[in-house]
Amino acid sequence: MDCLRQPLESGEVIIGRAAGTVRFPARFLLVLAANPCPCGLGGKAIDCRCSPQLRHRYLARLSGPLLDRIDLQVMVHPVSRAELLSDLPNAESTAVVAERVRLARERAARRYAGTPWRTNAEVPGREIRRRFRPEPGSLAEIAAAMDRGQLSARSVDRVLRVAWTLADLAGRDRPTRDDVYEALFFKIGLHGTVAP
Repeated sequence: MDCLRQPLESGEVIIGRAAGTVRFPARFLLVLAANPCPCGLGGKAIDCRCSPQLRHRYLARLSGPLLDRIDLQVMVHPVSRAELLSDLPNAESTAVVAERVRLARERAARRYAGTPWRTNAEVPGREIRRRFRPEPGSLAEIAAAMDRGQLSARSVDRVLRVAWTLADLAGRDRPTRDDVYEALFFKIGLHGTVAP
């Protein structure tokens, strides 16, 4: 899986041989799913007998450098049938979500007109930090997470790109503190640590 690191970063696969080097385009959306432990129950169910050490060793199979390149890391907790079915009336249709995504992509395309980029994911880290900054005061929690050792420089760039996507989906001109916080939550799960 660590072979995916470079294509995730650069958007291309580079194959080098004695006769030369070939580059292939490789822009893709990677979706990973992992159980919380070998038995899949996550240590919370009565039947799980996995020790904390076993769970740690199991999750360590996903390397830090690979996880650093994953934008959204979301823990999905099991839901009961009643919870799942009670939410059906509130679900948005695919058409409504698709329209919101279309408008967000148009917003990003307008922002990046005259640049080599079309989407937030394509913008280099240096540019996303310098030219496309969120609202003033929005970066305090990112700085705190860096101080705690929870974010690398690469992760900061990814959090900012996700914050721009959240702002685009909401129809805002630039990310707010809440957008940055939500993007940070998706990256490292800091829910509840930022005052509203």
